[in-house]
Amino acid sequence: MTAEDLKIGIPGAAGRMGKTLINAVVSSSTVDLAAVTEKSNHECIGLDAGSLAGLSPLGIKVISDANKMFELSDAVLDFTLPEVTEKHLELAVKHQTILIVGTTGFDSNSNRLFEKASQQIAIVRAPNMSLSVNLLMSLTEKASKILGEDYDIEILEMHHRYKIDAPSGTALGLGDAAAKGRNVSLEDVRLKAREGITGARELGKIGFSVLRGGDVVGDHSVIFAADGERLELTHKSSSRQTYARGAIVAASWARKKGPGLYTMKDVLGLI
Repeated sequence: MTAEDLKIGIPGAAGRMGKTLINAVVSSSTVDLAAVTEKSNHECIGLDAGSLAGLSPLGIKVISDANKMFELSDAVLDFTLPEVTEKHLELAVKHQTILIVGTTGFDSNSNRLFEKASQQIAIVRAPNMSLSVNLLMSLTEKASKILGEDYDIEILEMHHRYKIDAPSGTALGLGDAAAKGRNVSLEDVRLKAREGITGARELGKIGFSVLRGGDVVGDHSVIFAADGERLELTHKSSSRQTYARGAIVAASWARKKGPGLYTMKDVLGLI
């Protein structure tokens, strides 16, 4: 570790994404692990973070003190739950810590909290941290703008059986990109559900289909369907490492920025 290394904190260390983040940070030559946390009653409290993630011991114990994690970290990679992330926003402001947010499922009140916090710290928030997924979002917006309403848009996503929200944050992000390409609001054109006799499809609507099963990390397709042809843009994740790598890239990028609420489009220069 050198004085210039970016010190990283990881909450939710015992989860699938938490362990993946620990592995990615330890493997990186640009950042170092500073602290990891879990719930106070979790059985992993006191364990070595490296051992928890299937690595050699790192000399960093799993703690329950989120305040201490933010104190020790230059940036925190948050892939937890909305109610946890909201508390982390306060701590990030208190300690002037960069916050990278891959958590999804926020409501409008949460969005106001992000806006307020971003006046004092750098926040990168994205429904998916994968570099190629964010390229897919950019391509979706461009295709939607070029093809227009003659092409029906359907967004299909599949995740593992344990995912608790639907559609996925990434699917909704793709819907937002498609709606932006047509200069409309997703809320105004989104088809939330189909069941029974629904009638013919309305022009300009954006539909969503959700699949759950097995251990699928994340598959997403955007389908543009017209009479006589169909364009499909697809991304498939086989490892959570793609999200972890993107989060580290975002943290390193945000280190050079002032306060603000950024997205992966900013990080990748896709604006």
